[in-house]
Parts: sequence; structure tokens; C-alpha cells
Amino acid sequence: MSLLGVNIDHVATLRQARRTWEPDPVWAAAEAELGGADVITLHLREDRRHINDDDARRLKEAVQVKLNLEMAATDEMVAIACQLKPEMVTLVPEGRQEITTEGGLNLIAQIEAVREKIKRLNDAGILVSVFIDADIRQVEAARAVGAKVCEIHTGPYAHIFHARGRETEAPEVITELARIAKAGEAIHSLAMMFNAGHALNYYNVQPIAALPHVRELHIGHSIISRAVFMGLQAAVREMKARIMAGAAAVKMPATEA
Repeated sequence: MSLLGVNIDHVATLRQARRTWEPDPVWAAAEAELGGADVITLHLREDRRHINDDDARRLKEAVQVKLNLEMAATDEMVAIACQLKPEMVTLVPEGRQEITTEGGLNLIAQIEAVREKIKRLNDAGILVSVFIDADIRQVEAARAVGAKVCEIHTGPYAHIFHARGRETEAPEVITELARIAKAGEAIHSLAMMFNAGHALNYYNVQPIAALPHVRELHIGHSIISRAVFMGLQAAVREMKARIMAGAAAVKMPATEA
């Protein structure tokens, strides 16, 4: 069954719009847990544009489910993670001008540097995931650097799904799903955990949840957006129901991309 990781960064983004103390990401995490979240995700960016160090510390103290810290593969962030000790760290690329993460981490270009940082995190007892594109070469590089988890970037699939009128049978959508499925099979064959995330929402999530071997789906913006109208517990509950319905469907076999 696919588990749901809820990213609460956008709650902090709303708070930062007024430089005030509310809404509190820790409160949001508690609401997400009550709605059925299996994982709470936060991204501590180098520029601290939304989640800050105090948020991270308080979330570590308060969260009762798995805490997933997204971060850049830098010495500063590795040191923070080793002190904070979340259950999982996800290494992501980071650009100062980007609104959100715009692509997967290019592990092939930095194998030795990332391997050293993953070793430090592993030595601290932290499970390490890498956020990568659905590229078999990047999957193999993930194994080479010592990652135990690969989170596949689902942004290209989500954008094509939207552009093709949310039609799951559109050839381009099928091609993107097949690429993700093929990457997932490679991740599974190399004894790593297959997670997925980015730009997933209430309309495009079920085909991803139906893929073989997928373990966790990490979703933020769509859930927080819906929570504005129906509350966070209800928004999480609805997303989890859709994921479970997708996971209950016949699993899609991996095909050639």
C-alpha cells in the first residue's frame, strides 16, 4: 500500500507573507497526522524562505510519524540533519531563484561528493533518500552513492497530464507513466525503496499510486491548497482515500518508455 507524506512547507510560506507567527507548521503537522498522514515532510532551504531552524527543531519534538527532511547536499545541511536526526533525509537540488524544486538531483555529476555526505548521514542513523528524475542512469548512481531510497520526480508526468486534458489514456501520459514505472522497477531490483512526488494532486495521483513497488507519495501544495476550503484534516483524509483507491487497482506493469 502506498503511504502518504504531507509536505507542510506552504503553511510556513503563508506565515512568512506577513512575517508573523501564524499559521504554525507544527500545528499543521498535527492536523495532517490526525487526517492520516504517514509522513511529515519539511524542506529546510539554505535561504530559510519558509521553514526555519526553529520550525525544524519543534517539528522533530512534536511529530509522531516519520519526519522527512528535504535539504540540499551541503555541509551545513548535513550538520543540521545529524544534530536534528529526522527519520529520513531527502537530498534535493536547490536553486535560489526557483519557486519550487524544478528537477531531479544530478547524481552522475557529483557521485563522490554525495557519497561522502550520505555516509555521514547513514553514520548518524538517518535513512537517506535522493530526489531524482525517472532515468535509469540516475537510479544506478543512487545505488552507487549509498542511497536507500529513490524519490522519482513526477513533475513531467503531472504537467503532461494537465496539458492533455487530464486524460489518462493520452499517449504522452502513458509514456511518462511508463518511464516512472521503469525507474521504479530498477529501484526495486537494486533493493532500494521507490517513492514518488512533485506536482501530484487529487486528479493525477491514482495512476502513480497504482504503479508496482511504490512505497510513499510525497504531496504538499495540492493538499494545503484544498485545506484552505475544507480544513487540513479533511484534505489529507481525501488524498489518502484517493491514493488507497489507486493502490487497490491492478498494478501497472513496467513497459518500455
